[in-house]
Amino acid sequence: MVNSATGAYISVEALLQLRFLAKNLTLEQRKKSAAIMEGSVRSNFRGRGMEFAEVRPYQAGDDIRSIDWRVTARTQKPYTKLFQEEKERPVYLVIDQRSPMFFGSTRVFKSVFAVQAAAAISWIAASNNDRIGGLVFSDTEQHDIRAKRGKHAVLALIHQMQKYNQSLNSPVPGKNMQPLQNMLLDTYRIAKPGSSVFVISDFHDFNRQCEESLALLSRHTDITLINIYDQLETQLPKLPNLSITNNEKRLIVSGQSSKLNSEFMQAHQSHIQYLTQACAKYGAPLASVECGTPISDFIFDVFTSNNHNKKSGRRN
Repeated sequence: MVNSATGAYISVEALLQLRFLAKNLTLEQRKKSAAIMEGSVRSNFRGRGMEFAEVRPYQAGDDIRSIDWRVTARTQKPYTKLFQEEKERPVYLVIDQRSPMFFGSTRVFKSVFAVQAAAAISWIAASNNDRIGGLVFSDTEQHDIRAKRGKHAVLALIHQMQKYNQSLNSPVPGKNMQPLQNMLLDTYRIAKPGSSVFVISDFHDFNRQCEESLALLSRHTDITLINIYDQLETQLPKLPNLSITNNEKRLIVSGQSSKLNSEFMQAHQSHIQYLTQACAKYGAPLASVECGTPISDFIFDVFTSNNHNKKSGRRN
């Protein structure tokens, strides 16, 4: 059974099983379905990137921006660079494994769902002979995985994600937790123009600086954001005594307070609206999914064309 993961942590074996989800799926199918999931957000799909092929003597009508000035200077004759379409698209998975992701009230934690989603997407990319790379982030560390083709590239990503996932032990971050902006800036640093990028996070700290980084990425890559949330982050449970702590102080509040519930829901909705508007502004598809959703449901919703009217938030 593909969707066997439960709880706070994920095993390598469970991630290996997800390769069966890749059958007959392609990343290109995501352009349409992911956009529809968030209100027909326009995709900025750019096609595959271009790579250098050769130089030849300059001919009338050639774009002067393609002149190879080094060869021209050496030969004292103008030469033009020729490019060809890349045979495969580099695919980068950016996976958030910071402390706030270590939370979940239903099937799995957000951190587990993020790793599942990244593994499934990487298997799809591998089945299409695309190069696969990644960035895995914890509160204080990160690991870059150079883009390569084949099963070994997926396995390298899986083992690194599982390592970071196993190191989580609290949803409360320390004072020095690196911000989401660092993740986006590092992605901009390593992702080649024309790459397909998937950023998988709860985006709880998405702010103006992150929006600026998103703008940079959207100009040069085909970027998709996968927003993972838990149902308790959208609405407080209606219980009389809820304990809230930041590991230093503890507060008891009433989930039955209509005022508190209203403010809590409004804060969440305002943040999601800001994230959605930023993605729409820069043409980046945004897929929001509740972490209790079976991973197979989410993948088929996003990467098949016969599920266009579905949102990934249901639970079976």
